[in-house]
Amino acid sequence: MTFLAIDVGNTRLKWAQYASPQPGAGLIAHGAVFLETIDQLAETDWKELAPPSSMLGCVVAGEGVKRRVEEQLELWDVEPRWVVSSREACGVTNGYDHPNRLGVDRWVAMIGARHRVLAEGRPRPALVVMVGTAVTVDAVDAAGHFLGGLILPGFGLMLRALELGTAGLKAPTGEAVDFPTNTSDALMSGGADALAGAVERMYRKLRARTGEEPALVMSGGAAVKLAPITELPFETVDTLIFDGLLELQSHRLAL
Repeated sequence: MTFLAIDVGNTRLKWAQYASPQPGAGLIAHGAVFLETIDQLAETDWKELAPPSSMLGCVVAGEGVKRRVEEQLELWDVEPRWVVSSREACGVTNGYDHPNRLGVDRWVAMIGARHRVLAEGRPRPALVVMVGTAVTVDAVDAAGHFLGGLILPGFGLMLRALELGTAGLKAPTGEAVDFPTNTSDALMSGGADALAGAVERMYRKLRARTGEEPALVMSGGAAVKLAPITELPFETVDTLIFDGLLELQSHRLAL
């Protein structure tokens, strides 16, 4: 009774096949492809997989991309199912003004982070940071209420904006350092410090709001760039969205 989890972001599609549709299930296979190559999945990455019994995915890349993924899923006799942000799910309450407008990847990641925190012990607040094409910083209190969050441009978007808006800031990718002495490092360090500063400010706000130290959970393809520069204790969880999808699927089966 294998389960296929799919996360379709703005740049890449990530997928993972699990032995069963429940939290903690064994990981059988996983992979990632750029959106430009989605149409080859049935003949490449997915060709040798055992047919999944069920699937659940989240997609932020739009309806056209979702249809392309569903065409590849025709390889198996499985019903495509996609998460829609709701007012409540798996013990997490959505505090967005319009809950269904919350980015579904953020929603699923918060569910994954909430249950990871609960598995580690007592309930506590969590700050969920997704570092990808865009960066999101979302606050969840100890009771599982999503309080609100930030959306920022990711590293690549920041650098491209500077290149487009200035005459002389076109430079190779640099490193994030404390005191940059060349333009490449200055660009990378500026972007990294801007993102780290946003995370650290939201962390302090959540700590003040709840009266206790939050768990800081980071995920996303570019999390490795941000992780070394934040001064806060954190956990990097590459499978955070998959964890959330497993929680949602198991909750659906239990109803």
